[in-house]
Amino acid sequence: MLGFLRSRRIVKPPQLPDGTRIYAIGDIHGRSDLLKEIFTAIDVDVTQNPVNRSIEVFLGDYVDRGPHSAQTLDLLIERSHGRETAFLKGNHEAFLLDVLRDPAKLADWRQFGGLQTLMSYGIQPSLDPDTDEQTDLVDALNRVMPDRHLEFLQRLECSYFCGDFFFVHAGVRPGIPLEEQQEYDLLWIRNEFLNSKEDFGKFVVHGHTPVPEPDIRLNRANIDTGAYATGKLTLLSIQGSSMQVLQPRRDDSR
Repeated sequence: MLGFLRSRRIVKPPQLPDGTRIYAIGDIHGRSDLLKEIFTAIDVDVTQNPVNRSIEVFLGDYVDRGPHSAQTLDLLIERSHGRETAFLKGNHEAFLLDVLRDPAKLADWRQFGGLQTLMSYGIQPSLDPDTDEQTDLVDALNRVMPDRHLEFLQRLECSYFCGDFFFVHAGVRPGIPLEEQQEYDLLWIRNEFLNSKEDFGKFVVHGHTPVPEPDIRLNRANIDTGAYATGKLTLLSIQGSSMQVLQPRRDDSR
């Protein structure tokens, strides 16, 4: 069953094409347990409320911080079979690809929760790996990471749009047309975007900056609710001009 946390219409609301529903999923960060619950919530909602076209849009940051990055990638790849999906790149996927090319970046990756990703692949790093160990760890990751995971990471897109909605990991730089945005901003921007009240040309749905509750404003919606730390992975359902934030009901007796 689904619990509706918020249903809100905005002034002059953006629209999706008739007969289309989008399910947007916030930053997962290795919480494969929560991702499974979201999949169930989507499947139940589609069954109870059929629609001609259902699209699942994942906003990036699938890896790091949480305990099950490798398992999360497996679930996402499996989910893409037989469903219409759009997988966006987050700054954590971009950094992981950089580490695979340059072991020297592993020291910085640690600060982003990269050691948890290594452990999800069965690699056991020390708490403070030296230069030699960093090289060995990245060599080991290159050996054990399945080809399908690397191919998935390399195919990620920086943005996705449908109707009046623009989906991206971090946000956009104000004053720059959407088609001219730079990848770095799409993956990393924060305050310049978050503090802007301007019309970006489309309604922006994003993650990247954790918030206690989904933050729906006139020009954007932030659905990163810090799943790896809070246990709350947010699912935003969009149809027509209506946006509903859905959460699976959990059995508190477990």
